[in-house]
Amino acid sequence: MAQPTIMIVDNEIEIIQLLRMYLSHEGYHVVWTTDSSDALQMISSETPDLILLDVVMPTLNGIDLCAQIREKYETPIIFLSCKNQTSDKVLGLSIGGDDYITKPFVSSELIARVKANLRRSYRQINYASKEKSNILTFGELYIDLSAYTASIQTTPLNLTTKEFELLSLLAGSPNRVFTAKQIFEHLWKTYGIEEDYRTVLVHMSNLRKKLERFPTYADRIQTVRGVGYKFIDSQ
Repeated sequence: MAQPTIMIVDNEIEIIQLLRMYLSHEGYHVVWTTDSSDALQMISSETPDLILLDVVMPTLNGIDLCAQIREKYETPIIFLSCKNQTSDKVLGLSIGGDDYITKPFVSSELIARVKANLRRSYRQINYASKEKSNILTFGELYIDLSAYTASIQTTPLNLTTKEFELLSLLAGSPNRVFTAKQIFEHLWKTYGIEEDYRTVLVHMSNLRKKLERFPTYADRIQTVRGVGYKFIDSQ
């Protein structure tokens, strides 16, 4: 199988050269651009398996570019940034990023994060050996845990990785109430950011908006006031 393609979007050529060296040593195919305004066209032509995206860039910043990418693509995105405040990390993850690494970074950590995010996105590879236990079904809502996809009435929900993981967590234990703390620990604890439940609130809001396109499923995720959230098995 061909090695994954990693796309780098960073306006500092020195950083790109460093990343290319690290990633090429691991056998990855690397494409890159220093102009963030060219990124969408490059994604279309190169179909990368993962994107390393700088936050601070002169033409189109990484946060705005991530939002544009998420309108069309579910490709895993790892932010690279010199901005290391918790609020910066929360914003990056909330807008659709899958991970956030601050500069300067350690090469071993960077490679470990790349591999971890690729593993998550590649759970869709082995379709033929899927078992029915890997598919959650609620009426016309299908959640394929192996393929990391969800659909309603055969229409894909086009969830980001974190939105899918959030839906899977709740739907995997129907009618159980999860606190914001429990959700954060399940989905973000390994990312090394301080607990900030705004991340949970933003992803919950985005997930609900995608479900609301289907009236029958608009209220499947309910807020239990003062406690947390739960997925309703049937209505």
